[in-house]
Amino acid sequence: MKQPWTKEEMAQKAAARLENGFCVNLGFGMPTAVAEYIPEDIDVMFHSENGILGYGPKAVEGESDYDPDLGDAGGVMVTTTPGMSIFDHPTSFAIIRGGHLDATVLGALQVSEKGDLANWKLPTKKVGSTGGAMDLAVGAKRVIAMMTHTARDGEPKILKECTYELTGKECVTTIVTDLAVIDVTEDGLVVADMASGYTLEDIQAVTGAPLKAASGLKQ
Repeated sequence: MKQPWTKEEMAQKAAARLENGFCVNLGFGMPTAVAEYIPEDIDVMFHSENGILGYGPKAVEGESDYDPDLGDAGGVMVTTTPGMSIFDHPTSFAIIRGGHLDATVLGALQVSEKGDLANWKLPTKKVGSTGGAMDLAVGAKRVIAMMTHTARDGEPKILKECTYELTGKECVTTIVTDLAVIDVTEDGLVVADMASGYTLEDIQAVTGAPLKAASGLKQ
């Protein structure tokens, strides 16, 4: 039986790609859930564009550590951790542009086989929403794109070439969708993991670029 991953399972897959000691930025939407699934054996420091470094998981209203004035760039209320720091926007973007982020997890509209990222503007919209995505796409050492595998109309979101306006070129290192985890390599797109019940052929059928199976991939 084919069973796509839930948003929570996608967040777990993305979290599994982070390493001990990483400084990580989480984008708006689905990526914010990644903070809830960091493996217990690793320590990750989270960064937010609005000027927070070292915050904890999402805060729960009514709990003692809930602070309505402490939110990330996406407006999600977060918890404090020992050593957390708060600073201004220029300092926050200096961290991004200075190459001090080990990874970022960003939502995506399209990703190309070369790792081009489009996530800020739909062709049907006159105005897009960049936020810090363009800075993060080129400033972070690793870029994990997190999205559904296809659009609502069933069209592939992983393509040979993006058709939407780009956020960054050749910046995505890993794609996490509701169907698969795919690494962007010099040899093309490599499927490292798949949702239950799916085969490589199933994934290829809804992908607009050639896929390869990673060594040891279980189907």
